[in-house]
Amino acid sequence: MSTSADTSHRLTEEILDIIAAGVDAELPNFNDYAMRLFALHFETNKIFREFCDAKKVGREDVTRWEDVPMVYNDVFKTHLVASFPLEQSVMACLTGGTTSLTQRGRIFRDEDGKRLVFAANRMMTGSYLFPDFEEGKRCRILILAPSPELAPSMGMAIGMDQTRQAFGTPDSMFLLGKSGIDVKGLIKALRESEASGVPVALIGATSAYVYFFQACRRKKMKFNLPPGSRVCDGGGYRGRFGVVTREDYYAMVTEILDVPNSHCVNVLGEAETATNLFDDSLRRYAKGLPPRKRTRPVPPWSRVLAMHVDDLRPLPDGEVGLLAHWDLANVPTVMAVITDNLGYMTDNGTGCEMVGRAKIENGKVSPLPDERPISAMGDSAIFRMLETYVNFSIDLKMRIAKDQKVAPSVREEIEARPGSVASCPQVVDEILVAQADDEAATLRDEALNTFRDQTDRPMEWYTEEADRQLLKDHPTGLQSEKPGPGVVPKGAGKE
Repeated sequence: MSTSADTSHRLTEEILDIIAAGVDAELPNFNDYAMRLFALHFETNKIFREFCDAKKVGREDVTRWEDVPMVYNDVFKTHLVASFPLEQSVMACLTGGTTSLTQRGRIFRDEDGKRLVFAANRMMTGSYLFPDFEEGKRCRILILAPSPELAPSMGMAIGMDQTRQAFGTPDSMFLLGKSGIDVKGLIKALRESEASGVPVALIGATSAYVYFFQACRRKKMKFNLPPGSRVCDGGGYRGRFGVVTREDYYAMVTEILDVPNSHCVNVLGEAETATNLFDDSLRRYAKGLPPRKRTRPVPPWSRVLAMHVDDLRPLPDGEVGLLAHWDLANVPTVMAVITDNLGYMTDNGTGCEMVGRAKIENGKVSPLPDERPISAMGDSAIFRMLETYVNFSIDLKMRIAKDQKVAPSVREEIEARPGSVASCPQVVDEILVAQADDEAATLRDEALNTFRDQTDRPMEWYTEEADRQLLKDHPTGLQSEKPGPGVVPKGAGKE
């Protein structure tokens, strides 16, 4: 007799085959797979079933993938959203998010779920960051982010380590440690690439590069990386760099590293959905296609729609709304997730682009992105002090370096207030400022310990009734700042 676990495993194997077919393959029966996945989640995911009940959506009401109820990403901050027995969790990640500043999401995956997220993002990374690489080709990768050893439940760290393993040479390295950016190691690696003529790939947060490039400008330092080098950034701008625009950023990449615009790639990652979306600049260049305005192609195993901020109806190309994702690789959680990212569709709905995070005005979501110039963590005295230390640490490392007079980087989005669960960007910032101050070092260690605690904390007090009550209290989740369970299953996140 077939069980839901058997059904889930068979579906996983089929979806892995779809992913293996590549980003250019067609999947005319996407809806069939979506209906099978919806049926599985409706049966096995109690929180999703409660969500459907709250929306008055029955199994018979859903015949198209567009009809699958979209779970707000904030629900992951207040509930355990899993479609498998939580004791089978082998991977646990925290997510930042900006709608609720006091609650972090927890995303769990079982062994099949881990295989799916790794396969999807290896395919996407290979197709958009390394589209000119033949099978087995590798290059040196320089990663401006913490390693999984430093932050074992940080999705950014786990994902970048997978990229290192799949595409990096043995001398690839993480360059962000507890004492900040390894400036000497970074400069040495860049100079080695110049001298050898062997291209390198840099991967990191947008803000890391911005601070790095600004420091290089102050010291009149430039690099001439060999053709084929590339820079991948994740994140965006929320006013922390003054008047730096994305076009300014690309210009700085060319000015400081001699890497052309065509070899700059931005990635959008949402921990609540398995598949990262890359822009197509480098892929178009590798295929000999003319340059155009950047967009993010959606792979065959996913669908994305921009939804109207008032009634969540799908919008045509070019109109800005909340981005919603339907991802077949989300077998261990829920297929349809609507985010607080504002964006629009392109290419007749086959691509998308993000324009910023949503903001709430008068109790409603605004169609204009939040562009307040203050830090997302607030304008408190302690964080103004920390930002002062950031600038101090930049100047300090620039003074003591010789040829490697390059500033440490800083993540631009600090996603937590004092006392909240640490998010990935906050941890990166705290690592960078800790070298200059004992109090900052304490904050850094507390933040890193959060990622470790999340992998070991037992679920002693968790009950299904508590989750059901929270969902009943707040069935939509988008504007919720209501604290919810901080539960993690025993053994989650351990290999």
